[in-house]
Amino acid sequence: MLRLDRVDVCYGSFKALDAIDMDIAAGELVVLLGANGAGKTTLFNAISGLHRPSAGRINVDGRDMTGAKPSALVARGVVQCPEGRKLFPDMSVLKNLWLGGYVHRADKRAMQTTLDGILSMFPILAEKKHEAAGSLSGGQQQMVAIGRALMGRPRLLMLDEPSLGLAPLVVKQVFDTVREINAAGTTVLLAEQNAYAALKIASRAYVIENGRLTLEGDREAMLGNEAVRKAYIGA
Repeated sequence: MLRLDRVDVCYGSFKALDAIDMDIAAGELVVLLGANGAGKTTLFNAISGLHRPSAGRINVDGRDMTGAKPSALVARGVVQCPEGRKLFPDMSVLKNLWLGGYVHRADKRAMQTTLDGILSMFPILAEKKHEAAGSLSGGQQQMVAIGRALMGRPRLLMLDEPSLGLAPLVVKQVFDTVREINAAGTTVLLAEQNAYAALKIASRAYVIENGRLTLEGDREAMLGNEAVRKAYIGA
């Protein structure tokens, strides 16, 4: 579904991504592991069309989408849920969710159906739908961010550090939701520092270091890899 072929991203003379090769099949749940500053968000932004690659190709369903506008990628089903949630805090939960479906705004009936499904997935959001998004707890705000991304009807959902800053119980709820979204047929690319929790729900993982993919393997191989355990999991 997604193929990156020798993708570079440069900021001036600094190469933030270096010759990234990645393949993700439809229906997979793949984890991208890496420390802060390793290049996870830059990679997501390149796939989303927010950063134009300096070299290489990005293909979605075999179609070259290199340099495409973010709206065109969302229309193709590539949707990102950004690190830090990036909500409009003074707007209501409902308005934040509706904004996620902007590219599909002409089909209001389908948007309402999607919204109903999201509010069913996150019942607390149905209770608080008219409250300002910024007044919610961190976990509830993360639900809004995920719901907003789902309003874009993603076929590939990219989640950037969804567990960041959340309490352990809420982290479990978030990962249970991610697994549910994947089980319903959405392909998921998940960037995480909480490697153990992420690998428990994933089929495969990549490791990114200093803008380069340095390791790839299935869940069991990653959990059993001494370097991965030392760097991202611990004893």
